[in-house]
Amino acid sequence: MLRLIVVAVACLSASLLAAAEPAAKHDCLKDVKRVVFLGDSITHAGTYIAYVETFLRTRDPSFAVEFINCGLSSETVSGLSEPGHAGGQFPRPDVHERLERVLAATKPDLVVACYGMNCGIYHPLAEERFAKYRDGMELLRKKASAVNARVLHITPPVFDPLPIAARVLPAGRDVYEQPYAGYNEVLDAYAEWLVSKRADGWDVCDAHGPLNALIAERRKTDPMFTLAKDGVHPNNIGHRVIADALLVHLGALGEPAPIPDDGESDLDADVLKLVKQRLALMHDAWLTKTGHKRPGVKAGLPLEEAQAKAAELERQIAALLKKPS
Repeated sequence: MLRLIVVAVACLSASLLAAAEPAAKHDCLKDVKRVVFLGDSITHAGTYIAYVETFLRTRDPSFAVEFINCGLSSETVSGLSEPGHAGGQFPRPDVHERLERVLAATKPDLVVACYGMNCGIYHPLAEERFAKYRDGMELLRKKASAVNARVLHITPPVFDPLPIAARVLPAGRDVYEQPYAGYNEVLDAYAEWLVSKRADGWDVCDAHGPLNALIAERRKTDPMFTLAKDGVHPNNIGHRVIADALLVHLGALGEPAPIPDDGESDLDADVLKLVKQRLALMHDAWLTKTGHKRPGVKAGLPLEEAQAKAAELERQIAALLKKPS
């Protein structure tokens, strides 16, 4: 099992941080065999999950924790949906409509939940919406606890109005057909609340703070720098910041290095490619198996067929990991 260490997040333009003295403050993966990731489209994409898995497996070939991505585009934990979402085609899906099915089918030891981006429905901060987010998180934890699964929360990523300045709306409106320009302040509040729950024993990894900090630092020299061309969905660098925050939280070993321009070229490309394939294959299969109410999602293979294909990918990954570096 991976030796765990605690390191401080120092330079947020750096990638995986330097190894410190071994410790076990965040022994999140102890006795964990299966991790299920839940979240919205950012988790649905699976990129940060693939980075984390690739990093862990290439540094410890004996690492045998199974990662399952069950993220779903458009989803919330708050159960809210803005009027006319998706042009009125469908309301945002609520994770609680499917959560018990997902937990029963996947039987996770650990649930990693990253929600918030959609939960305030791109409106200004309001107590009634904030309360729905808090209540949704509490209910998620209750349902996970009922199946003896621990929960690790990731604070929501950032909303960036700069690249979509022509589309955002100012404060003071009754209706927001387009996103509120200051929506990242809402996510600031949601992230701050989540971090505050550490005092109540919640396991919380902060990705929101590092993303905010990286954007602020890079804009000192590049005023137009962004991690999300559409204001919402991070590019590879953004996903790498989330992955690095999670790896630091887990105490993973690392070497100081700047994040490459493509976000991933310092990772083993062959292993990463196969890990992405396996995650995507099983993501589609598990979503189809457990069901959801989000139209337009690619149907997956029957679970047993997908598992057989995943097993072959695992054999290929194992062969790569045995090769001398």
